[in-house]
This record gives sequence, C-alpha cells and structure tokens, in this order.
Amino acid sequence: MTYTKYSASGNDFVIFHTFIEKDYTEDAIRLCNRTEGIGADGFVVLLPCDEADFKWQFYNSDGSDAAMCGNATRAVAHYAYNNGLASSQMKFLTEAGLIESEVDDNIVESQMTKPVVIKEEFQQEGFTWYLIDTGVPHLVTIVDDLEKYDHDLCAKMRYEHNANVNFAKIENGIIKVRTYERGVEGETLACGTGMVACFIRANDLDLVENKTFVYPKSEEELTISKISEKIYFKGAVKQIFTASI
Repeated sequence: MTYTKYSASGNDFVIFHTFIEKDYTEDAIRLCNRTEGIGADGFVVLLPCDEADFKWQFYNSDGSDAAMCGNATRAVAHYAYNNGLASSQMKFLTEAGLIESEVDDNIVESQMTKPVVIKEEFQQEGFTWYLIDTGVPHLVTIVDDLEKYDHDLCAKMRYEHNANVNFAKIENGIIKVRTYERGVEGETLACGTGMVACFIRANDLDLVENKTFVYPKSEEELTISKISEKIYFKGAVKQIFTASI
C-alpha cells in the first residue's frame, strides 16, 4: 500500500485512497505509531461516494473514529486534488456532514459544518467553560495566560464531558490556542475544530472580528472567517512524504 503523510499546521495525518471500504482500525493504530509506524495524529481513508467527490473514514491515532477534523479537511482536499480525485473546488462527505474545500497551491480553505452549542457558559475547576460541537465536541475556556493549560485537568474534563479541551487567549484581536485532543489523549500542535470552537466563543463575546487570525501551538497562522453565519477555515498544508509499505 502507498500512503502519504501530511501536516496541516502541525497536525499530521496519514492519508490514502482505495475502493475497499472496511474497518481500518488496526491500520490506523499501526501506522500512526510514532516509533514503529509512520507516525501521525490521524489516519484518513478516502473512498468513492455517489453524493460528493469522495467520502472519508477518519481514525484517531488510537484507532477510535472521529466524525470531523478541521485540519484534516484541508490536508485531504490537497491530497485529493493532487491525486486527481477532485478539482480544486470539491465536496466530500464526513460523518459530521458535507465539507466544501478549495485548494490554491498549498493554501486550502474549508467551509466547516454548522456549529451546535451543547452547553452554555458554566463554571468548573476554577475556569469558565463553554461546550460546543464544531464537528466534534469542544470545551473552550478563555484565559489571560496559556501557561494555565494543564494536562491533568484537560484529561479529567475530556473524560467527564467526552470532549476535546481548549485554552484560548485573545491578544490584539487574534486568538492563540492550546488543545487537548480525544483519541490522541494529549496536547497536539493544532486542532482545526478546536480553533473554530475558540473563534466562535470569542466572536460571540465580541472579543474578535468576523475574520481573524488564529495561532495554535505550532504557531502557524490560520484564518477563520464568519460570513452569513457560515464558518470558513483557511491555512497552509504540507505534503511531507509518500511511502510504500
């Protein structure tokens, strides 16, 4: 099999396409292993689809599935375009719904799924939280110092609320984010749906404009925009290598 590794803002993925639809859990665990495999946060299988250009099966590095992953939508769109699976403007199906993406060289913009607020503002562990589904559920807390990010606290909140956990700081109209991800069970360099969740929370509080820059832990610059209640997520992706195993 031939696999391609991509990085989208430090969030890395192993991607391949096939006509065979089956359970790829064991492949995901093996290939995402950072010491004995290719190493990645996620594993994505692209399959034929009657409703769109293609559909995906998405797996976290521990083999669990996820309905949506914002950074992966951008990496997958670039992969699909470069492998002749779609034109530069495409639609593909995820468990969270239909995604529209546009590829311009190494810059990819995806229209995200419609966000759904799960739980309004609440207090826990000394922080104010907000729980929203941006394709997958995300807890968001806005802090004045990202060093307040705490792994053990995030792990506790993740299991209690079955959600990813985000610490966001607003600085000069931009958002900086640190994210603990389910399935990885630790902090990742970037999480697209997490950044979108932080943007929605900050925008609702009038802390940022309808278009703003967002910086994850990788410190790569991304743009999130709200246009007519639709959310767009834009940034660069990198094809790291292709390998046959």
